[in-house]
Amino acid sequence: MTDKTIQTINPLTEKVLETYSYMTDAEALGVVQKSHDAFLQWRLKSLVERASVISSIGAELRKSKDEFAQLMTNEVGKLLRDSLSEIELCAAICDYTAKNGPTFLADEKRELPRGRGLVTYGPLGVIYGIQPWNFPCYQAVRYSISSLMAGNGVLLKHSVNCTGSGLMLRDIFERAGLPKDLFGVLLITHDQSDAIIKHRLVRGVTLTGSDKAGRSVAQKAASVSKKTVLELGSNDAYMVFDDADLDLAVKACVQGRLFNNGQTCVGAKRFIVTEKNYDEFVQGYTKAFGTIAMGDPNDTDTQLGPLVSCRQRDQVHAQVEESVAKGAKILVGGTIPDLTGWFYPATALVDVAPGQPAYDDEIFGPVAAIIKARDDEDAMRIANDSRYGLGGGIFSKDVERAVKMAATYFDTGMVNINKFSIASPDMPFGGVKDSGYGREHGDVGLKEFVNVKSITIAD
Repeated sequence: MTDKTIQTINPLTEKVLETYSYMTDAEALGVVQKSHDAFLQWRLKSLVERASVISSIGAELRKSKDEFAQLMTNEVGKLLRDSLSEIELCAAICDYTAKNGPTFLADEKRELPRGRGLVTYGPLGVIYGIQPWNFPCYQAVRYSISSLMAGNGVLLKHSVNCTGSGLMLRDIFERAGLPKDLFGVLLITHDQSDAIIKHRLVRGVTLTGSDKAGRSVAQKAASVSKKTVLELGSNDAYMVFDDADLDLAVKACVQGRLFNNGQTCVGAKRFIVTEKNYDEFVQGYTKAFGTIAMGDPNDTDTQLGPLVSCRQRDQVHAQVEESVAKGAKILVGGTIPDLTGWFYPATALVDVAPGQPAYDDEIFGPVAAIIKARDDEDAMRIANDSRYGLGGGIFSKDVERAVKMAATYFDTGMVNINKFSIASPDMPFGGVKDSGYGREHGDVGLKEFVNVKSITIAD
């Protein structure tokens, strides 16, 4: 047990919002037990009954949208309009799951040479989610709604930065009709979390976070033979091919780098531009970045709010400075402003090369790394020259060729063609290499934490 407390701090004002107490070991274990007890009844509900509750959760999210969005903006500094759109995305996930879950998880009949077969998709038990702060509602909804639809119980260890959001989500779920305690929120330390992973009633673990955190959690789960789904970091590459629409590419790439104040795992981070377009792209991109308005995330005119914490802001700046020390050049930004709040300006780097954090690592802030390629094929080589592989994009007027390049050569889990987007409820979400494994969303995501059971029946 511990006597420490959690404090949530507003990144804009740098003032404490709330103070929470960590749970004792006994309290945390009690949350696990209660989730399991509720699961024993929830698993008996039909798929249609579960879908009805999921649909009600979507409605309750929309009903609570203004209050929840404001809390998220206060806790993590994201633009209020982005917080509002995040709630809408989460409600859409509920809508999609309620509509399609009963079909995707329905029993499947098989004809066998001798007899007949039945494949069922049953729940596993309690699923434990460890989630970050950058999307306080979405990160938790993304795994929990599919797990609940499958009949599982769910536990959430949210980032301390958005503790209030995790608790509000639990209350929204229960107001919508989810059985009490089925979705349990854990206010615990990392050491206590390790004990939860190993708890006999926990049947699966999912984490969104850094590749370092993912490896640690995966090792702990593997030591007790538990399945994991990991959505880890990335330095997603967006390629601008020779035949790209440059105005579209610049606009989408600026949006992709600044979305959520640049703190998005699947955000656009490296921009690989062919020689033919490089100078014009750099000119347009730098001009756009130079006009970005930092300020209060509650104001409609603000384009870039504060980063989540002083530590996060300083880490981003350190990565920029190290990249410059190793040969990168700053075209715009790169200086910590003399403001209250943990702001970092829209920053564009060129002369980015291997060995620099801007090339090799994930910079979790509004910093763009622009890299020159000889041609389209060289751009693909550079894009794949990364230990990560979450998302990415291609800008080209030859859409058919771009799709073929994406499908055949791009070593990543998700690809956007001539656009930037982060997620859709009906498209699988996840990556490869150091960006993790497993998928969320769509029919694939619904079946990550189920018991695929084969039943054979004699003639």
